[in-house]
Amino acid sequence: MEWETLKAQCLACHNCGLCETRTNVVFGQGAEDAEVLFVGEGPGQSEDEQGLPFVGRSGQLLDKYLFAIDLDRKKNCYIANIVKCRPPQNRDPLPAESEACMPWLREQFRLLKPKIVVCLGRVAAQRMIRADFSVVREHGEFYNKNGILFMATYHPAALLRQPRSKPDAFADFLALREKIQEVCEHTY
Repeated sequence: MEWETLKAQCLACHNCGLCETRTNVVFGQGAEDAEVLFVGEGPGQSEDEQGLPFVGRSGQLLDKYLFAIDLDRKKNCYIANIVKCRPPQNRDPLPAESEACMPWLREQFRLLKPKIVVCLGRVAAQRMIRADFSVVREHGEFYNKNGILFMATYHPAALLRQPRSKPDAFADFLALREKIQEVCEHTY
């Protein structure tokens, strides 16, 4: 399956109840040959309205961190979510909702073949790295899973609520830049 076919099928998805309350499916955004994939938990209100990931206040913060390490969502990285539709009141996605959406993320993963996956927040990290993952204790550490490096950092929305964690998150992005220089071939 190629990008356009995958996106068209995803935009028509009715695999779980989240389709009933969405405005837009938030498929993902970025370079289709990106070596670095960022994964959040799911769209918020701004994302649901615009159909793009991380476009609200937390997305603006994420863009600042990306810019600081020479990444750009339109040029050399890709941003997606575990679930493609907004959970009501921005609650965590239910296990059944995450499970219904994972085939879309797996196909994005298959097409991208990323070298590094950055989980943005607890929900993504617990789904993609390990069920008992603690972002507070393990942020910024890299884990090799089948030849792909996984790392988690604070979700940008959490940083807006708890600004004292911003220096730790920035350090995670600096470590990411070093890792990109080490393992990626065409990101920079």
